[in-house]
Amino acid sequence: MPEPSRSPSHLPFGSLALIAVVVAAGAGAFAYTAGLLSPNRLTPTRLVDSLAPTGGPALGYRRNHAKGICFTGVFESNGRGAELSRARVLAAGQYPVLGRFNLGTPDPNAPDATVRVRGVGLQLSAPNGAVWRTAMIDLPFFPVSTPAAFYELQVASHGTDPGAVRVVAARHPELAVFGAWAGSAPWTASYAEEAYNSLNSFLFVDGSGTERAVRWSLLPEAQVTQITQAELTALGPDHLAQEITRRVAGGPQRWRLVVTVADPSDPTADPSKAWPAGRRSVEVGTLVVQRIEAERDGPCRDINFDPTILPDGMRVSDDPFPAARSAAYARSYDLRSSETSHYPYHQQAAAGTSR
Repeated sequence: MPEPSRSPSHLPFGSLALIAVVVAAGAGAFAYTAGLLSPNRLTPTRLVDSLAPTGGPALGYRRNHAKGICFTGVFESNGRGAELSRARVLAAGQYPVLGRFNLGTPDPNAPDATVRVRGVGLQLSAPNGAVWRTAMIDLPFFPVSTPAAFYELQVASHGTDPGAVRVVAARHPELAVFGAWAGSAPWTASYAEEAYNSLNSFLFVDGSGTERAVRWSLLPEAQVTQITQAELTALGPDHLAQEITRRVAGGPQRWRLVVTVADPSDPTADPSKAWPAGRRSVEVGTLVVQRIEAERDGPCRDINFDPTILPDGMRVSDDPFPAARSAAYARSYDLRSSETSHYPYHQQAAAGTSR
């Protein structure tokens, strides 16, 4: 990971503001709870509440990544992943997939061009009943190195003190690297043109019991065309959902699933540190998206894409974020499940509108 050219305390205000917006809107899924559930420590409730915009949460929706669209398809495993993990979904074969493309925002009506972070949630199911769930985003690395730092940034970016983010940035120099990415990374006009990354480290366990630390990525087979934020704005506030619906109707869309294996020296507990190029990578199969369905009535509506739901042959590493995310996701799920009367589907159903 390259060192930032300037210390965070000397970042221009515009860069700090951009960091605050991107993290507050797009990275809230990576939450800090980590089991620290005492009165003086952060709880899932406090964390999830901190994700809400100034006007309060959108009731009935996910507390973050609230804007999304469902899809179904298959994972075509080529069998090469079996050398890394005994998980059934990595044996050669074809496995059903349920997923969700999404934007990193607590606002389900946010215009696409106002949200910097895009994500995908997946559920892969094996014939033996094993399930692998994963939630990935298009960032190349996470903004901060610890769950505690993430919570600090959430509080600072939602507060009224204009200097609060600067204080957090001074304490966490990795924010400068993220700020540089957020200000220069290109946009695309399609979910199909994005690469999605696990960021967090997990352990794959092979048939002999050998463990390897890994991260994984989905790499698009679609041609990637870079556009500006202004060009995306001109396409309309809901272009991404409309475009992926049209694109998949014209033919299935594919991503290669690539697993990267850590060297012993690579950090596995710090998602703000990208592993060096050249690490061993194994292409284990292809995600094929075959059908898009509106989330309102779609199969992903009530799925909690908890990254700790792993099949035999995979487990969490020393990275504290997956457990933290799991607790926050559960809290978000409980809240929106209790607010179903506020969700548009129920309003339409009550009015007699067909599905």
